[in-house]
Amino acid sequence: MRALLETMPDMEVVGVAGTGDEVLALAERCQPDVVLMDLQMPDMGGIEATRRIVDSYPSTAVLVVTMFDDDYSVFTAMRAGARGYVLKDADEEEVLRSIRAVGHGEAIFSPAIARRMVDFFAVPRSGTPPHAFPQLSQREREVLGLIAQGVNNAAIADRLCLSPKTVRNHISNIFSKLQVADRAEAIVRAREGGLS
Repeated sequence: MRALLETMPDMEVVGVAGTGDEVLALAERCQPDVVLMDLQMPDMGGIEATRRIVDSYPSTAVLVVTMFDDDYSVFTAMRAGARGYVLKDADEEEVLRSIRAVGHGEAIFSPAIARRMVDFFAVPRSGTPPHAFPQLSQREREVLGLIAQGVNNAAIADRLCLSPKTVRNHISNIFSKLQVADRAEAIVRAREGGLS
């Protein structure tokens, strides 16, 4: 990505970050026009980093560039303030067009994401609410609900008749699927999804 952008006469790469904390530090120091944001990073996920950048530097546009194409990731990124969402397998022309568009204040989505959004809003909604966190298995939703209630791992294992190792595996899967770094973030997400 950096090599591609450095060949563009109308673009300048002012920094590259590998973690959420580094993204925030660079945003503060450089205040770029556009930040290309991955969703999964060490220290802090891309959603939280996006939210903080948008809150602190409203003139900086965030373009999510990621492999995650599920509804939850897309809509959470948009709610956090991202102006665009492009998949990492997009061709160079699409990526460059997206960067320029969000840099000019437009909202833009890769074609696959745009179709998902259109489908999401076009489908009539029934009166039955959908499962919170469809990316989680039923057992993972149960574990997340107990985490949100403040139940520790040993008590979760007892309540669900699971081994402590299985509980740890479920929690690791939950953190990965929800792109959270710790229990505190998982609890916030669970409460947002109505699991507490």
